[in-house]
Amino acid sequence: MDKIMMWIMAICALIGGTDRLLGNRLGLGKRFEDGFQLLGPTALSMAGLICITPLVSLGLDYTIVPFYRMLHLDPGMLGGILALDMGGYQLCKELALDPAIGRYGGIIVGATLGCTITFTIPVGMGMLGEREKPLFAKGILAGLSALPVGILVGGLLCGLSIGKLLIQSIPVFLLAVLLILGLSRFPDGMIRGFRVFAEIIRGAGTIGIALGAFSYMTGVQLLPEMTGLDEALGVVSSIGIVLLGSLPFAEILQRLLKKPLEWVGEKIGLGRLGTAGLLVGIVSALPVIADMKQMNEREIVMNAALLVCGTSMVAAHLGFVLGVDAPATGALLAGKLTGGIAGVWMAWQIMKKTESSRDR
Repeated sequence: MDKIMMWIMAICALIGGTDRLLGNRLGLGKRFEDGFQLLGPTALSMAGLICITPLVSLGLDYTIVPFYRMLHLDPGMLGGILALDMGGYQLCKELALDPAIGRYGGIIVGATLGCTITFTIPVGMGMLGEREKPLFAKGILAGLSALPVGILVGGLLCGLSIGKLLIQSIPVFLLAVLLILGLSRFPDGMIRGFRVFAEIIRGAGTIGIALGAFSYMTGVQLLPEMTGLDEALGVVSSIGIVLLGSLPFAEILQRLLKKPLEWVGEKIGLGRLGTAGLLVGIVSALPVIADMKQMNEREIVMNAALLVCGTSMVAAHLGFVLGVDAPATGALLAGKLTGGIAGVWMAWQIMKKTESSRDR
């Protein structure tokens, strides 16, 4: 699967580059360009966290890791609360006793639960108005309820047995339940907490870049065990190269899926904007969240539910995995696809009940 996807990305990069030379006639040259321009923001969010990951790992070794081991849980799952491209993958890899657990926690959990905690919820609640916030939260709850579907499918494809997978996922399931309870009962407090957490992550990344740059330019390492900034940027560059193909690929896929998804949208009661959101959501969460101000209630809830597992499936997250751990590509795609579909279905069921109760 990883070799097939890498060939597809490579061909799409050639198509995008050719279209750019021809004046962006197909609209794919712009997506090729966007992939390159994302290198800066990607480096800013990732490189510093990669630099300080060994230090975070060392800190956890003396605090939470012993407790995990006492419970016979692999500490490699701890990094899954961070998005895979915000240090989650590297942290899971550093802490894991079993490489398969590190891959599962860093890629599957990090691309779903971790991304939801560190990016989707704080960004969404910061962008949306008072009408949309409770609907967005309802959609996130639906997505979290369906989370086990996506991460279990992804975990099985990471090579874990179902028994081991269920045991190691207990902390993830408990955290998801706590998030559901918190968002349903104390939404404002939870959102403030997510925003603070996201700011801490961003601050840590900036510190990592600054320390890494100082060390690179002077040869003096202010903190021991840090990963070199040049090494961290090498990881980011490999992801950026894949994005040159993955964004044109995502554009082509959106065009191919437009008609089938419009048909599905009609069956489940979504208008043009709601259906388009499902297509855009598998590429990026930001445009979907921005468009929620024009969506109706059902569309907001169902699109928010998709974002928990399905966001960035064919763009940033795919590019990341192809760049750092290509053999896990099939597990990532299967986990995000099944989890995203399950989340949308859950949201559809919730909205059907809500709307039928209003009609009585």
